[in-house]
Order: sequence, then C-alpha cells, then structure tokens
Amino acid sequence: MCSALMNAPLLSTSGFGARTEYRSIFISDTHLGTRGCRGDFLADFLRRSSAQHLFLVGDIIDGWRLRKSWYWDENHDDVLRQILRHARGGTKVTYIPGNHDEMFRSWLPVGVDISGIRLCQEAEHITADGKRFLIIHGDEFDSVVRYAKFLALLGDWAYTSALVINRWFNAARRRLGLPYWSLSAWLKLQVKEAVKAIDRFEYALADEARRRGFDGVVCGHIHHAEMREVDGVMYMNDGDWVESCTALVEHHDGRMELIDWAALNRLSFFAPRQPRVAQAA
Repeated sequence: MCSALMNAPLLSTSGFGARTEYRSIFISDTHLGTRGCRGDFLADFLRRSSAQHLFLVGDIIDGWRLRKSWYWDENHDDVLRQILRHARGGTKVTYIPGNHDEMFRSWLPVGVDISGIRLCQEAEHITADGKRFLIIHGDEFDSVVRYAKFLALLGDWAYTSALVINRWFNAARRRLGLPYWSLSAWLKLQVKEAVKAIDRFEYALADEARRRGFDGVVCGHIHHAEMREVDGVMYMNDGDWVESCTALVEHHDGRMELIDWAALNRLSFFAPRQPRVAQAA
C-alpha cells in the first residue's frame, strides 16, 4: 500500500479566488476519452487549486470507451498538463487505477512512477488532525463489475445513453431559462434497486475500512458524491466529472469538504465547448 469530524455532507457553495490552497485533493471518475467528460471544468479547477497531495482515485482515463472509439480534445490534454504541473511543482500525486483504466493495473507490481505520479492499487492517507483513511477506487466491492463484467459493460452503454438524453433535456431547459438539472442522476436515484446498490456499496467500503483499522475511506466508482458516517466510520465518495463535477478536499486543519465546482462557479454544462489554447510557459 502507498502511504502518503465532518458532520455535514453538503457541498460547498462559496466561491474561490485566483488559487485556493488545500492540503489534499481527491478526484475520480473523470472519464477522459469520453464526450461526457467535462475536462474544461476539471482543468479550470486544477489550475485554480494547489495542494500538498493530489489523489487520482480511478477511472481517470476511460479505456473502455477509447477501445471502442477514439475521442480526445484539447480540454483533455489540458487536464493532463495541469496534473503534471502539480507533480512538477512538488505535489505528491498518487494514481489509483479503477475499472475503466484497469490497463494500468498491470504496471502496479513493478511500482511505476511516471513523471512524478505514483501508481498504486490503493493508498493510505493521514490527515492533518491524525485520522487514517483508506484510499481506494471501489470497483472491487461492486459485485456486477467483479463477477459479471458483461453486465457492467451493458450498464456503461445505458449510462452513456442516459447522458445523451440528459444533454438534450437540459438544452431545452436552457432555452426556457431554467438552470441545469441532472436528469440522469435523478433517474438513477429513482430506481429502487440502484438506491439499494449505492447503500450496499457504502456499507461495504465502510466495513472494509473498519476491519482494517482505518478511521474512514475515500473512494469513487459510483458517481455519487457523499460524505457521511457509517457505523462509526467516515465514508467519503468524491463523485465524478461527468454529471456533477465534484471533488473532495482536505483543508490544512484536517477538515474535509465536498466541492461542487460547477455550482460554485455557475458553470453551464451546455455552453459551447471551446478548445483552450495552451498558454506559453
């Protein structure tokens, strides 16, 4: 394993200045290589933030989608540039591959370090106030992904279709002057079995952290940002950068907070995407 309180599970609604300093940043499920990825928002967040630790908690690059059809734009390049900027600037960057970027897991036994970015199966993080957290993507605790991958692939197709419907749905809302609202996320929470699956996932991760003596767990995988106590263990999911554009951050006093970058900056998910021209160094 790589080594490297919070009562209100609400997302922050206060804005930031030019660059906000955190002790740690946790992001996952960016799905670079898909049209649904909001690489422009993510690059903006990384550009305007600094941290001692940056944890990439899986599904950063979507190998499943890239194997089917290639999609990569300037915003995706910009995300990689910002991650490398953090690494070269002294930030300890840890990459924990997920199920969509599982191609990197074959590199784990040899302890690969790429441009200052460490690849690990999982990690341990100790907060400023001394709490120990297990950092893991979480697909190991998803029975569908683990035992029936064809169903996971089918679910991936259904999810992609839901995002397309979501885009058109919100395009209509925008014409009516209504704010963004995630139809796909709402549909997911209306399906009783999906809600049960999320609950089982959260309890399974919290139980694993407790069994191994951790104070809590930080994960991703299910695209559902959450921060709550489960039977005395803190469960924290940093969400995604497809539907919600959320990150988990640790402040310098050890306080943890979920950040909704799109809501904070009143960003429109349906404004035309303009490739960002790389700035001169």
